[in-house]
Amino acid sequence: MLAVLAVCAAPLAAAYFTYYVIKPTGRTNYGTLLDPRQYPMPRLGSSTLDGQPTEISAYQGKWLMLQVDSGNCEVACGKKLYDMRQLRTAQGKERDRVERVWLINDNAPLDTMLMREYDGTRMLRAPAAALQAWLPVEQGAALTDHIYIIDPLGNLMMRFPKDADANRIKRDLGKLLKASSIG
Repeated sequence: MLAVLAVCAAPLAAAYFTYYVIKPTGRTNYGTLLDPRQYPMPRLGSSTLDGQPTEISAYQGKWLMLQVDSGNCEVACGKKLYDMRQLRTAQGKERDRVERVWLINDNAPLDTMLMREYDGTRMLRAPAAALQAWLPVEQGAALTDHIYIIDPLGNLMMRFPKDADANRIKRDLGKLLKASSIG
């Protein structure tokens, strides 16, 4: 009878031992999960390209893929804009739940061809100091290196690394949309 009890209790004991002593470190997400309480969405004082004041909160209710870069939009900026467009398209019927936002941190004029190529991306000008104070940056990286995810409730919740792999971002975004019934 003790042998039967030991056989039944062994999996439970092994599970407790593994969880509390060995502490599994595996994770399935590619991006870094952020604690939204540490990064509440501030009023940025942002405006549209034609100067109309607007805030990111105007897009609340949708998942936001966000990037910050200069209006000059060098090669890395163009790659992030392209990746964000492709990632949204790759979500298929769920793509309408995702918005793309490019926060421009200077007053440099935008190339008209670039604006046409990424039509549908919300382009807002925001003060660089306000963005630097709000968005967390990976050690050794710059604010312009990341793509961020904001949930439909307006919480900054994920950051992807510099030169992120678009396929891995696609998996994370797909999981978020599948698991969430909002947005």
